[in-house]
Amino acid sequence: MAVLAGYLAFGAALQVLPSDVPARFGGGALASGTAVGIAFLATACGRPFAGWLADAGWSRPVVLAGGVLAAIGGLGQLLAPDLALLLVARLVMGAGEAALFSAALPWVLTGVRVAQRGRLAGWFGLSMWGGLAGGPVIATAVTRIVGGGDGAEAARPVRDALGGGVMSAGVMGSGLAGERVVWWVVVGLSVVSVLMVLATRADPARREPLVPIRGIRDLVPRGVPLPGATIGLAAYCYGTVAALVVLRMRADHLATDGIALTVFAAAFLVVRFAGSPLVDRYGGRRVAAATVALEVIALTGIALADTTTAATAYTALAGAGLALIYPACVSMTLDRVRGLRPGVSMGVMTSFWDLGVMAAGPLGGLIAERSGYPTAFLVAAGSGVSCVLVCLIFLRTPRRAASPR
Repeated sequence: MAVLAGYLAFGAALQVLPSDVPARFGGGALASGTAVGIAFLATACGRPFAGWLADAGWSRPVVLAGGVLAAIGGLGQLLAPDLALLLVARLVMGAGEAALFSAALPWVLTGVRVAQRGRLAGWFGLSMWGGLAGGPVIATAVTRIVGGGDGAEAARPVRDALGGGVMSAGVMGSGLAGERVVWWVVVGLSVVSVLMVLATRADPARREPLVPIRGIRDLVPRGVPLPGATIGLAAYCYGTVAALVVLRMRADHLATDGIALTVFAAAFLVVRFAGSPLVDRYGGRRVAAATVALEVIALTGIALADTTTAATAYTALAGAGLALIYPACVSMTLDRVRGLRPGVSMGVMTSFWDLGVMAAGPLGGLIAERSGYPTAFLVAAGSGVSCVLVCLIFLRTPRRAASPR
């Protein structure tokens, strides 16, 4: 419940940022993409340390800190007077995400049999994706209720920032009023996350002395980089969707911009819930290769879609295509490190995801500004093709014995 509340806040922020950044600070796809993606820099850097602390039994205080940082980051984005300070607040929120999820997952996996880790990691991840699905719904509803519009007015500031017409002060005011309330909701949900952690029972008996970090191998165990590369390439696909799909729909006046992220996440949730046992049955490598191949088709479809129905269908397929990549990579990572230091190993592996999302925001935004949104999504499809090829290399590579570290 703590992770769900935190990710409801993160999901609401992802929905409001593409409109908020151009309306408050100017700029177009590059500025919006950077604002979305930069949070993942802090998340990528923070995950290994969150996992390191979780391995020593400090999961609860780290997850608690994650909720506090998310609240501070949400408040900072609400009050930021310029784009630079908004980006700083995004970094704080990204650090909160790292602490929240990367310490909670090892906490949950403690004592779980190896044969069940794939499905449990997948099902626990529903708390994250449930938040990413519900957060945009909350943000859209709040914006429409407070702004008093039908969604088209809330979209107009973004179209104007991208060169789509003259914007009235009244429309700008109503849109910004709704978005300010959304940021208060983000702060409130983060506080709920903190309260949920405080409601759990501490278990001091599990705590152990922290193992000193002496070198890179203490933070990046052998066996992690290859699964990390797989999830990183897939993450570029997700990052492109998160940063640009709303703007892509609005640029072509497709009436799915308000629900695009929710459609994506809802399809993701269904496939994640139903498909997670497939990871333990068929192995992470096969599942990752098969599902990311669907993602390639979906991203190509989003790039070429010219009707609302097609755009919605391909967005849903994109969610389905990425649904099982995380549990698949968790399974591959734990197999390769033989369960040693699972918190650090999964934290590092997940950091590759964050790096992929982080790169997709500004790079995808730059491509979109210079060559158009379809090109940006086709580049993301190319990243998906690379991910599938790496998975096929996994299938051909015998599993090596894990290093003692």
